[in-house]
Amino acid sequence: MLNNSITDVAGIKVGHWTDIEAPTGCTVVLCGEGATGGVDVRGSAPGTRETDLLRPINLVQEVHAVLLAGGSVYGLDAACGVVRWLEERKIGFDLGLDVGVAPIVPAAVLFDLDIGRADVRPNAEAGYAACQAATDGPVAEGSVGAGAGATVGKLLGPKFATKSGLGTASLKIGHGIVVGALVAVNAFGDVVDPNSGQIVAGTRKPVVGDWADTVKAMQGDLDQTILAFPQNTTLGVVATNAVLTKEQVNKVAQMAHDGLAMAIRPVHTMFDGDTIFALATGKAKEAPQGDPTVIGTAAAQVMAQAVLRAARQATGLAGAPAAADLTFSSISSIL
Repeated sequence: MLNNSITDVAGIKVGHWTDIEAPTGCTVVLCGEGATGGVDVRGSAPGTRETDLLRPINLVQEVHAVLLAGGSVYGLDAACGVVRWLEERKIGFDLGLDVGVAPIVPAAVLFDLDIGRADVRPNAEAGYAACQAATDGPVAEGSVGAGAGATVGKLLGPKFATKSGLGTASLKIGHGIVVGALVAVNAFGDVVDPNSGQIVAGTRKPVVGDWADTVKAMQGDLDQTILAFPQNTTLGVVATNAVLTKEQVNKVAQMAHDGLAMAIRPVHTMFDGDTIFALATGKAKEAPQGDPTVIGTAAAQVMAQAVLRAARQATGLAGAPAAADLTFSSISSIL
């Protein structure tokens, strides 16, 4: 039975480190036996590490973990703790000549310094602790890990944003192939249920109890965009047990962004650093060679579900209310 989480993919473990008081945190996706890795960066303000080596033309084929973290550029330090944890277990790219291994740990960060305490950021110790906590069981969601300080709906600034968090989902398709997604949603735009068109979480109106509807506000008053703050970014990981080449995994990462477009509006803005990593563990060896179109379509679907769960499972922190804390609902429909 599936747990509806990315850990339903054989070979994947997830661990969090969370500072509720700050709030901030980091989340590690471990694939200690190695997984073919890819990435697609669509936002215009990314904070990343080791993404160039995921290009198909480059040497390294497998990664051993992906690290998502708060703390903006400072949070990239947490990846060093993941590297140390893996090195201690001799997991990594074989350097030969008795030199040892080089753990391959791509990472990306989101901006959460404007909520709670700006001087508390995930560091190497936090990344190490997240690895220590990693399991292949159900994944904690909401205001935890990389989603601890995440908020959405920033058109009018942090004061009118809504608390978001981290979500995950999975789907089993043909031949025993499983596709899972995990995402920390810290978007400039609103989270929208793609089935109903209703806003789930986003910019709150300053006076009237309702959602401001970021898309309509921007279209109705273009001067409103000058209030946008470059303090966002949605970070995600999609994984599958299918056998895929490096080129195919990168295609899956690209298609998974469609899931963000389904559930976040607007998305991939100048104020976001939206980044999605993709992993193929190859554990479904009895299945035919994976089809990136089929798997990419499933990846978009589970990514959209994970975005919705990130907003719905979040709890209010540091003065930012979550959707679950609010009594109003959207009456608008974005089609």
